[in-house]
Amino acid sequence: MVIQTKLTKLVGIKHPIVQGGMQWVGTAELASAVSNAGGLGILTALTQPTPEHLRNEIRRCRAMTKKPFGVNLTILPTITPPPYGEYSDVIIQEGIKVVETAGNNPGEYIKKFRAAGIFVIHKCTTIRHALSAQRLGVDMLSIDGFECAGHPGEDDVTGLILLPLAAKALNIPFIASGGFGDGTGLAAALALGAEGINMGTRFLCTQESPIHNNIKEHMVNATERDTTLIFRTLHNSARVFRNKIAQEVVSIERKPGGAQFSDVAPLVSGQRGKLVYENGDPDHGIWSAGQIVGLIKDIPTCEVLVKRIVQEAENTIRGRLEGMIVTEAKL
Repeated sequence: MVIQTKLTKLVGIKHPIVQGGMQWVGTAELASAVSNAGGLGILTALTQPTPEHLRNEIRRCRAMTKKPFGVNLTILPTITPPPYGEYSDVIIQEGIKVVETAGNNPGEYIKKFRAAGIFVIHKCTTIRHALSAQRLGVDMLSIDGFECAGHPGEDDVTGLILLPLAAKALNIPFIASGGFGDGTGLAAALALGAEGINMGTRFLCTQESPIHNNIKEHMVNATERDTTLIFRTLHNSARVFRNKIAQEVVSIERKPGGAQFSDVAPLVSGQRGKLVYENGDPDHGIWSAGQIVGLIKDIPTCEVLVKRIVQEAENTIRGRLEGMIVTEAKL
């Protein structure tokens, strides 16, 4: 038995589970493993230093799986933006069928991908942004709750509220993101109107994830309280693992008069975060993690994880939930 949803039918996958696009992590090793397990693996475009590196990574992933996989393109607000147009050209030229977009002002890229026949999933943290993306013509939305790793927006609304709101407000299908990592979560997301789940942090802690094993063990030993929000005073909140650097950033932000980004920039550089994953020192830099770390207790292969999540979801739906419905005569 499998759980079939609009997500599985529209993108041609077996299970309604998507691997989120994660900087430094969304490589061919992880994306292919998720796709081979029946989910939708996602390469992260900006993990690759140039568009041509992305082209090579797409081809490398294609050699590792015959199943569908996608590419994430996140549009970041920055003084010196990457060549997004060139990255999008490579995605189209290489015949990618699914793209996950996120970030600011994605309209021109959504239009470009749709014109090329690419299925576009756009990630949002608010209903108003979801409605805007729907008007731009995306095929599906990923509704990201406050529990998520990375940027949860500034409204602080959890998935438990966002998902049923999305079900009422949207005319297109959506998946649930932020705080998902097991089968009961998948069952809950489906009950709240989603067509599947997007998991980032949980896939970070798998055998195929290309990060140092010490970081994975650190996540296994963490609790739901081991994340924190930085950049709150800068109105660009980001959920990261609660380590020494993150606590120092929060302390600087709380000083009288607040802080400028320049005050914390040396602490939060992307290269320091990359070295965390490469060298295994959890306190070397900032690294993203969602509150789901509290539910992560092992480091399975992607195949074992996906199979387990689907089985747990089926057991929850068929067993626990269905068993609660009885006729009045049996009361």
